[in-house]
Amino acid sequence: MSIGYLTLGALDLEQACAFYDAVIAPLGFNRGAMEGGWVFYGKSGSPSLGICCPPFNGEPATAGNGVMISFSADSVDHVNSAHRAGLENGGASTEGGSGDPGYRPPYASSGYYAAYLRDPTGNKICVYNQG
Repeated sequence: MSIGYLTLGALDLEQACAFYDAVIAPLGFNRGAMEGGWVFYGKSGSPSLGICCPPFNGEPATAGNGVMISFSADSVDHVNSAHRAGLENGGASTEGGSGDPGYRPPYASSGYYAAYLRDPTGNKICVYNQG
């Protein structure tokens, strides 16, 4: 079994696309066409991420407590670039600056370097490099 795709609701699809264009394009993800209120991002051989507006039930999109999507980056520089791009495109650092890029205990000894952001709707994402 493998993951086919993940979806996140968005309050404003264009704002969400600007955020995800900036954050995950440097990680090698490509943006597909916007069709029927959906945009999918992916890269060859990997699950894709769908951003939708509005959710199927017609209710406003909300961020799920405890839900996080994580993107693997090729380098620490890519983590830093993605974090900076997210902040410049409507995202916010997680609570109290705890999402700033850095090595994460207790995994620091294994080279786990990560940054955490909230997208414009409040969904939590992580960009990491396991060096």
